[in-house]
Amino acid sequence: MAVLYLLPAYLGETSPKDIFSPKEIELLRTIKFFVAENQKSARKFVKYLCPEIPQSGLSFSILDKRTTEEELDYLSQPLKKGEDVGLISEAGLPCIADPGNILVSWCHRNDIRVVPINGPSSIILALIASGLNGQKFAFNGYLPIDSSERKKIILNLEKISRNQGSSQIFMETPYRNQALFDDLIKYLNPKTSLCIATNVTLPNESIITLYCKEWKSKKTNFHKEPTIFIIQA
Repeated sequence: MAVLYLLPAYLGETSPKDIFSPKEIELLRTIKFFVAENQKSARKFVKYLCPEIPQSGLSFSILDKRTTEEELDYLSQPLKKGEDVGLISEAGLPCIADPGNILVSWCHRNDIRVVPINGPSSIILALIASGLNGQKFAFNGYLPIDSSERKKIILNLEKISRNQGSSQIFMETPYRNQALFDDLIKYLNPKTSLCIATNVTLPNESIITLYCKEWKSKKTNFHKEPTIFIIQA
């Protein structure tokens, strides 16, 4: 019976190999069919963990936010034929800030077993290292690019956090980190806590939580670096 394995990817090309379980490495040696958001980076990841695997014997299908129902039917063909498939995220765990959930949903509708494999998630790792509420939290994905819309969302998330005592997690495309940070410092209450987690699991990892008023005098260096933002009012 076919299985869809949810395979975590590294959070950066300098991630240490020992953060991946022996089970994932062993699975990579047995799976021939993969689904990924980007074929080039997925092949690179497989080669990173299992350099001895001949790439010519592997098949990669693309699943991204533009994937249609017809394309989903095509890339699920190996599963229909009883072949195991590995779903690889662009970074971290599949299906979180990642379009892979539509294939997982298809598997549930078609009685295909889904097996998640343990691995790194910058979202969860940032939260547990932040000192903020890990009992009640929400991940909000990417905030709006438009500054006026972003302001509304930032203030609303702060209000929700204050009312619920919750941590509110979000992220940004790396080259827009500074613009988001500037808006957070501008609009949030000075006593709202803000965690900035950059390059999680990488050698130059930085995870710092301060009040917004303290961040104003703090030198930052996260331009074009993968970063998670967490607030708690």
